[in-house]
Amino acid sequence: MEPGGGADLPGAFVLSNLAEVVERVLAFLPAKALLRAAGVSRLWSACARRVLRGQRDVAWVSVGRTDALPDAAPDGHRLLRAVAEELENVHILPRTVLYMADSETFVSQEQRRGHVKARKRMSMETAVALEKLFPKQCQVLGIVTPGIVVTPMGSGSNRPQEIEIGESGFALLFPQIEGIKIQPFHFIKQSKKLTLEKHELTEVGLLDNPELRVVLVFGYNCCKVGASSYLQRVVSTFSDMNIILAGGQVDSLSSLTSEKSPLDINATGVVGLSFSGLRIQSATVLLNEDVSDEKAVEAAMQRLKAANIPEQDTIGFMFACVGRGFHYYRAKANVEADAFRKFFPSVPLFGFFGNGEIGCDRIVTGNFILRKCNEVKDEDLFHSYTTIMALIHLGSSK
Repeated sequence: MEPGGGADLPGAFVLSNLAEVVERVLAFLPAKALLRAAGVSRLWSACARRVLRGQRDVAWVSVGRTDALPDAAPDGHRLLRAVAEELENVHILPRTVLYMADSETFVSQEQRRGHVKARKRMSMETAVALEKLFPKQCQVLGIVTPGIVVTPMGSGSNRPQEIEIGESGFALLFPQIEGIKIQPFHFIKQSKKLTLEKHELTEVGLLDNPELRVVLVFGYNCCKVGASSYLQRVVSTFSDMNIILAGGQVDSLSSLTSEKSPLDINATGVVGLSFSGLRIQSATVLLNEDVSDEKAVEAAMQRLKAANIPEQDTIGFMFACVGRGFHYYRAKANVEADAFRKFFPSVPLFGFFGNGEIGCDRIVTGNFILRKCNEVKDEDLFHSYTTIMALIHLGSSK
């Protein structure tokens, strides 16, 4: 039989008619290639959609100490280049992205030597370039902080890194997960508006939402007058709910694509993500000022381990004060991140060193009833010289 003739017909028939086979083949493709393959035929389009719906693992892109990426170009951060390269290889279609980058190198050296407005303008350009790399329907939330906690790419069992100084960052890519809703929220401090309207909280899932499980919350530009009190006022509107609350104060907000109007880089506000869904499990522990050696850190990790959160489909977060880290532990590096890895060896850890921490000991018991420590009050949620460790389990794969 001639080459390209009848001998090729059985394979062509299978790839044109048998959905099960097509899906198995398409499952090997990263998301971008899968979307291109969806244009071949209606069958392939339907198969591609089913494959994407089945890809529910959270992916991430990160840059840290050991990455082989070259130094950033004058007009970008290393995270920008890493995301551009790695998005070609991820197998999920991101619907929500949370990225964090260090504030020292998120802007170029040339602009950083200039005046404040030039520095901020440059940081916004880098943020816009990052946003353009993601699908249009993707909601991107980006913040800039003094230091970064990141797990290197490749595996959740890689050793997480506490990077207090130096170019670093990460982007967490959340796909659309059945039964789970992740919503960004943003409240801007306004001198003539002292309270939040009920509908503002309801629209972003923070009120009248029986499935709300976790809130990650960040105050930005908190050095300005009245910023800290505004952050406390916002958090108080949902802090007494049956939810896990964790976060801290960061330098600035760099991206929020869910809003149509451009960000005001001089504004003060509160931003974050709400996680809703009956399958979500979560817990937090507080490492207070007295936790200053490896033994005490491991004791805190044991409390978190007691929550019995499944490690599969789980993300760890670490929100630490800039006053902790290497010098706090008498010239020992990576103490808290290493302790986390000892107790949760397959859970990736992400977070930052910031200017204040939000959270407390809240361990989940049966039926998502939170065990409160001393009936937590609003003022017990805000700390300095502490670390908040959190686990968020996004439900087991079916």
